[in-house]
Amino acid sequence: AEETISGDVHIGGGETDAMRLIARAAHRLQSAYPHIAYHLFSGNADDVTERLDRGLVDFGVFIEPADLSKYDFIKLPVTDIWGVLMRKDCPLAARATIRPQDLLGLPLLASNQHLVKNEFSGWFGEGYEKLNITTTYNLLYNASIMVEEGMGYALCLDKIVRTSGGSPLCFRPLEPKLEVGLHIAWKKYQFFSKAAEKFLEYLQREIADSQKGGGGAEE
Repeated sequence: AEETISGDVHIGGGETDAMRLIARAAHRLQSAYPHIAYHLFSGNADDVTERLDRGLVDFGVFIEPADLSKYDFIKLPVTDIWGVLMRKDCPLAARATIRPQDLLGLPLLASNQHLVKNEFSGWFGEGYEKLNITTTYNLLYNASIMVEEGMGYALCLDKIVRTSGGSPLCFRPLEPKLEVGLHIAWKKYQFFSKAAEKFLEYLQREIADSQKGGGGAEE
């Protein structure tokens, strides 16, 4: 029998569907070591960086672009896609994709992170400063309520807010496509607890399985 391991694993991260990979690893670990507890913190890259540096989280999940020069990290085998969250009854919802010129003159909700702004301005090209950004946000859920209530169109990542079924919202990807990678990072020379050490081991196993196409978890 394997040794009994208990303790806490603290994970911080931005809002991303890639958390499914983290969740699958945690679920596997929970089955083997039921005495380990998990603590999640959701925030933007600045929030997560601060908590990682202060030792308040063991691991941080970062969406590109992010400065990871002072951390050890693993690139996750998943990507997120940028697009626009909008009401299903608005004119743009009829489009399959959203091009830069489609956004001119529209009230926009955008991330308040500096690096994300740079990424999006690079996609938009000349004229980015002319965009009508009326609202900024750091996490999407409350911004999605603003969109639902007619405040405008949110520039965001896919699969964070549910748009299926009876939801009044829909998501349309950007064209040209803007896809971003994800990493999980931790402090260099970090002394891990047994629980955090096991989590990293199981996450690496989950990543290896997903790259082989196994998926790693039962549906």
